[in-house]
Amino acid sequence: MNSIRVRVLLMLLGMLALTALVMGALTYRNVLAETEALFDYQLRQMALSLRDQGEIAPAQASTLNDEQLDVVVQIWTADGRIIYPPRLRTDLPTRALLGFADIAVHGKTWRTFSVATGDRVIQVAQPLQIRQQLAADAALRSVTPLFLIAPLMALLLWWLAARTLAPLQRLTDGVKARDEQSLLPLAAEGLPDEVAPLVGALNGLLQRLGASLGAQRAFVADAAHELRSPLTALKLQMQLLQRAPHDAARQDATQALTAGIDRAARLVEQLLTLARAEPGAPAAVHGTVDLGEAVRSAVAETVPFATARGTRVELFADAPVTVQGDAAALTALARNLADNAVRYAPAGARVELRVLQDNGAVTLQVDDTGPGIAPADRERVFDRFYRHAAGDEPGTGLGLAIVRTIAQQHGASVMLGDSPLGGLRVLVRF
Repeated sequence: MNSIRVRVLLMLLGMLALTALVMGALTYRNVLAETEALFDYQLRQMALSLRDQGEIAPAQASTLNDEQLDVVVQIWTADGRIIYPPRLRTDLPTRALLGFADIAVHGKTWRTFSVATGDRVIQVAQPLQIRQQLAADAALRSVTPLFLIAPLMALLLWWLAARTLAPLQRLTDGVKARDEQSLLPLAAEGLPDEVAPLVGALNGLLQRLGASLGAQRAFVADAAHELRSPLTALKLQMQLLQRAPHDAARQDATQALTAGIDRAARLVEQLLTLARAEPGAPAAVHGTVDLGEAVRSAVAETVPFATARGTRVELFADAPVTVQGDAAALTALARNLADNAVRYAPAGARVELRVLQDNGAVTLQVDDTGPGIAPADRERVFDRFYRHAAGDEPGTGLGLAIVRTIAQQHGASVMLGDSPLGGLRVLVRF
């Protein structure tokens, strides 16, 4: 049973029923005791009222002797002779115990009160069964309204529960009425304090989803735009290859086509890397990673390209330095930094990568002898598809965007500065 309304109603109705039973039992018991005390008081007052009378008048005697009365009176002389009632009844108590007493006669119990005067003993008696029946009737009449009002209280509880949970129902209906494109905040007016934090959390989630979907749409649009140019270039280069009039022209067209394919492949690879590093992508398995080994793998992939350009790449990572993260992602981060340093530095340049650890803080430092980046442009270069390339060096504008995204996934920061080598220094601090 997962309905909050049903569970609340059942609990409230259970509490109402239990309360009614307890109150009914206590009321019944109290009224029963009070009625018994009232009957005892009546017996005592009747006996005391006859104590000072000399003789019982015939009219009063006939009244007291009415067999329809619940209360009977007996009077003895001091020596035990019965002087009242006028005729003997064998079902009445034959002895008197001063004060209150319960006397059994022929299987019937009497409640008696007896008082002694100078020359007589007066006893007033009442059948205990009649007393108990009258007391029970009075007690039952006192609790009957409680049991009659209980169903009305149950209906009132049902109405109150439905009214109290109405904001949840409105919230549910509002969510059901939405389609997958509607990410507007949910209305929070009139909601109970217990529900308002939930709606606030949902609105925060919708806001983050909207931002994520917006970023994804922008990413797809930018990626489509960026892919159009290399694909168009590949098509033109293929046409040039087909129209080449001689072997030399075909060789030049083939080289241009190969270079275009390489650029397109690099763009697709970087797009995939950035997509895997985006928020909302399936989480990679994080563990303890030797950052030096990850950077060494990245440098090994970059060395052929650096050799072709005559660039010297040096790695300083002798001691093991570990961080928590994804080894493949950290390798991609280091590879993009090393590739950018080689790609945008002039031929014959020098690139140094260092893995440092100081008081538990881990830093990846990359220096080059290239042209560097002006301070005014150092924040913009992290934007997707923003190119800040020296000369005619082609690029995708994704390298530093990938670096920052992966660094943020690992709780690291990326800073750009001037290198002592004359070019750019990149610091990734974990």
